[in-house]
Amino acid sequence: MILQKIARALLRLMGWKIVGEIPDLQKAVLIAAPHTSNWDGFLLLVYKVAVDLDVKFFAKHSLFWWPLSAILNALGAIPVDRNKHLGSVQHAIQKFAEEDHFLLAMAPEGTRRWKPYWRTGFYRIAMAAKVPVSMGYADYKTKTLGLVKTIELSGDPAQDIEVIREFFTPITPRRPENMAPIEFPPSMYE
Repeated sequence: MILQKIARALLRLMGWKIVGEIPDLQKAVLIAAPHTSNWDGFLLLVYKVAVDLDVKFFAKHSLFWWPLSAILNALGAIPVDRNKHLGSVQHAIQKFAEEDHFLLAMAPEGTRRWKPYWRTGFYRIAMAAKVPVSMGYADYKTKTLGLVKTIELSGDPAQDIEVIREFFTPITPRRPENMAPIEFPPSMYE
């Protein structure tokens, strides 16, 4: 409760406003975009605490050193080796099957640098686990952040990415030059 108040005060002090309402979901993949700066992760962690959102997220395994590992674990981080993509997807699908309540936050861009495509892990996880995708953002132009829209995936990647693109296109990232196109790699459509 005290940490929640501190997080809300910190966001207000920084000029940020929380928008939307936390979806009443037991299981979902929560995607956050765009991800162009370290500030994105910081803001979303503060948001997580401010709204008391019980969500897990992948963090690169190299961050798990003491004492940072204790903080990351308390915040819901799951260590992941980025060189083992399939292992992370399978691990997440298994967690969805085992848990009664499991929300997994992911940054589909996968990095803060420009890439030609979004990573497909969030999509493959949501489809295999048969869970919805909830979309959240931090808009640096309006200084708003939150989870605003939830969709059920159709199974047609081209159709689904179009819905996702329509939602995220108006969002202004901290570093627009680093924003990846909201597109899956061509192999996703084969």
